[in-house]
Amino acid sequence: MRTITGLYDSYDEARAAVAALEDAGVPSDDISIVTNKANGVDVEGQGSYTAEGAGTGAGVGAVAGGAGGLLTGLGLMAIPGVGPVVAAGWLVATAAGAAAGAVAGGAVGGIVGSMINEGVPEDEANFYAEGVRRGGSLVTARVDESRAAAAQAILNGSRAVDYAARRASYHEEGWTRFDEAAEPYTPQQIAAERQRYRSHL
Repeated sequence: MRTITGLYDSYDEARAAVAALEDAGVPSDDISIVTNKANGVDVEGQGSYTAEGAGTGAGVGAVAGGAGGLLTGLGLMAIPGVGPVVAAGWLVATAAGAAAGAVAGGAVGGIVGSMINEGVPEDEANFYAEGVRRGGSLVTARVDESRAAAAQAILNGSRAVDYAARRASYHEEGWTRFDEAAEPYTPQQIAAERQRYRSHL
């Protein structure tokens, strides 16, 4: 199995990527999505995952409504350094389980660590966590090696962020790696971040 990833500037683009993967036959159980709560996704507070040590508000509830597939399992959890996220899928369940009873900060280590354990290089895992911190949405999927290129093409075709260009932009600002002890981005910082990348289109 290979883990493929895509970072998106909007939840709608990430949602389209998830739907396209499902339409291509990737099982919902092999897809995950993590999106910054600043994207305005509505979630009801009915817990399905818990991560007691992950910080205030940790715990994942069910999303209101939904048409089926992975996105019906969306819920809310807190990630140190990122803040509230809306998430669903195997990666989130693994991270939440690893964080249960852990010290604050365990959830981020769980998500980054889960990606690393599934073959995502550490520097990329840190980049993706930072991307979510800055208001983005992350989609990951586990696929057979023979389907990896086609599945990655689906993610890229759903307007995924250009990894190399965005990473270079972060480095120009002095960023080196995700810091789970950092303060989450404020809504104003996220809005400024989005405007900066829109201006480059």
